Amino acid sequence: MSEGLRDVDANLLLSLHALLEERNLTRAGTRMTMSQPAMSGALARLRKHFDDELLVRTGRGFELTPYAEELRPLVAEAIEAAEALLGNEREFDPTSSTKRFEVSMSEYAMTVLAEPLIRLLHEHAPGCSVSFDSVPASREQFEGQLMRRDLIVVPLGFDLPGRTQPIFTDELACVVARDNSYLRDGALTLEDLAAMPHAVAEFLSAGEQPRPLEVEVEQKGVAGRTVLVQVTSLLTLPFAVAGTDMCAFVPSRLARRCLEPLDLVIARTPIDPVQITEAAHWHPRRADDPAIVWLRRLLYDVAVDIEVERDES
Repeated sequence: MSEGLRDVDANLLLSLHALLEERNLTRAGTRMTMSQPAMSGALARLRKHFDDELLVRTGRGFELTPYAEELRPLVAEAIEAAEALLGNEREFDPTSSTKRFEVSMSEYAMTVLAEPLIRLLHEHAPGCSVSFDSVPASREQFEGQLMRRDLIVVPLGFDLPGRTQPIFTDELACVVARDNSYLRDGALTLEDLAAMPHAVAEFLSAGEQPRPLEVEVEQKGVAGRTVLVQVTSLLTLPFAVAGTDMCAFVPSRLARRCLEPLDLVIARTPIDPVQITEAAHWHPRRADDPAIVWLRRLLYDVAVDIEVERDES
């Protein structure tokens, strides 16, 4: 290292933290409210200080160097210690805060949670806002994003890291086109399910642990079903099925919204109901962050409203 601690602007620590977490100059600049040239200059100084590239371009994106990966948890700890020392995390006043919460969730969870969460956020914390983005596709990406987001909302059952708080439950329903040739009196048999093509969503790697639906269909002897279409979002499954002889198992809340617009029906099947639980995940280091504790409480209020609405429907 060519510079000592006295010669380094303390703001560079914040820039380093943003770069290591976002792995992108533009996003790091937005997080720091810095222009891209200014962030590029900060990266140049950091590269000189550490005598390491830190961030290297790979195709259209960037990756951290091995040394930067080693630095990432150390820098995060330093930032947390500094915030605790300066009192930045000792209290959170939702009535006066202007914090922007950062939450990752699937498109399906968005259709259920976004409206009530935004409504309650505006009611109880009028100066705050929320930024939504998608759930990472792999466990490795999930672990990294868990440190960069206030919450990540994904289903339970994937053995993912972090602490969890269940938010709402749903059951998978089998949707088919109204004129599906396999459908008889609104029902499908096990033979139908084994013979007909299926559309499935693979949006998060479950690793070696089988998903509840796969366990159920295997127990019913339909493990060898034909998957004709695979998508990366539950939200697109009903659109894939519409007008075809395929079937798809989707959350019932989503299914009911799509029946009339896409001319679909929910088919009765011998498959026992499979329940899914969407849950908030957060990094253990941020468990006591007052702002995130408050957000989790707000999500609990949202969850209560959602379950009451479901019971009344």
